[in-house]
Amino acid sequence: MKKGENKLQFSWANTLIDPTSLELIALGQADKIDVLDLTYPPRVKDLGLWNINSQFSGKAPVEITFFTSGISWRAYYLGTLSPDEKKMKVEGYVRVTNNSGEDYEDAQVRLIVGKIHILDEIVRLARRYPPYGIPGVYPPMAPGVRVEERRAKRVRMAKAALAELEEAKEIKKEGLSEYFLYTIEGTETIPTGWSKRLPSFKQDDVPVMNLYKYEEERFGEQVVRFLSFKNDKAHNLGKEPLPGGLIKVFRTVDREGHVSYIGQDSSKYIPVEEDVELNLGGARDIKVEPKLMEYKTSNYVFAASGRNISGWDEEKSYEVKVSNYRRIPVKVEIRRNFPHQYWELTEEKDGLKHEKVDLDTVKFTLELAPNTSRTFTYELVLHQGDRQQR
Repeated sequence: MKKGENKLQFSWANTLIDPTSLELIALGQADKIDVLDLTYPPRVKDLGLWNINSQFSGKAPVEITFFTSGISWRAYYLGTLSPDEKKMKVEGYVRVTNNSGEDYEDAQVRLIVGKIHILDEIVRLARRYPPYGIPGVYPPMAPGVRVEERRAKRVRMAKAALAELEEAKEIKKEGLSEYFLYTIEGTETIPTGWSKRLPSFKQDDVPVMNLYKYEEERFGEQVVRFLSFKNDKAHNLGKEPLPGGLIKVFRTVDREGHVSYIGQDSSKYIPVEEDVELNLGGARDIKVEPKLMEYKTSNYVFAASGRNISGWDEEKSYEVKVSNYRRIPVKVEIRRNFPHQYWELTEEKDGLKHEKVDLDTVKFTLELAPNTSRTFTYELVLHQGDRQQR
């Protein structure tokens, strides 16, 4: 600073900084520095000018704050099932991506789980010209030119980030009303256009349940595998909500720790005490084969004229074969949907019992030993037309 009037120029060309959020705060000699105003010179884009009055001559530290867009993060998880697939090791990561147009060196990173509505406006505010907007339509300004020195600096920073030997970072987690804040230990260097992966947490021995589902109307002829657990203490989790993200699941296949890929699914935000169910896709080694064995109609009802049929029963006999070609036991859920709520279902005395799900759906649940099959049958009567009223 020089004693008297000072002008401090700040530019943000090729970035997504919101100019209306700019603020300058003196951290030293604050009682002798007076920030008078911030102006935006006419016909000059992406440049602001602070007018400052100083009562002394010399150096003083200042802090410049602003909102920017283009910095994002997403969570993802790796799950590794034990050989018996009853427990899973869960590793959480976050990937921070910087597309703001600005390089950030030795920056502290805080990640917020939740939605802050001001962020939705930053891109629009950053691209508005003039910064505060005035009536009328203005032609687009020519984009600023990025100097070669700046490009060279970005390349040096990127190479340094790649060459750096990363150590596990501690992530401090705390709740803030409807938000949850993750503060990552230390600082990070993330040039624009680059992403960086940071570990979030690691938890062994999370109890899980595997369930294979068959429902022809939803999945066609294939059996779909679902994996479920709960974000609570009983499942060695529940310390904090988990950000939504992609979960990839693998299975340990031998004593050396080799793994095979099973499937993946995306989860939404997972609060504490919330159940999680992952759809891992079709299972080739579990088969469900329903077969219509007999079909007939009966119990006809005639209209008042006596000539036309106004109601009848459809009687169907089904045989369902369920096969497990895996080397471990499996649990299979089979759902059968009917066209309406007017039906009756009976199974053999020693057959598999059904459970009513809703007015027009039942389910059969069975457990199969490794490399075994089981067949069950049931009789279905559908009441049609006037038979539904009887």
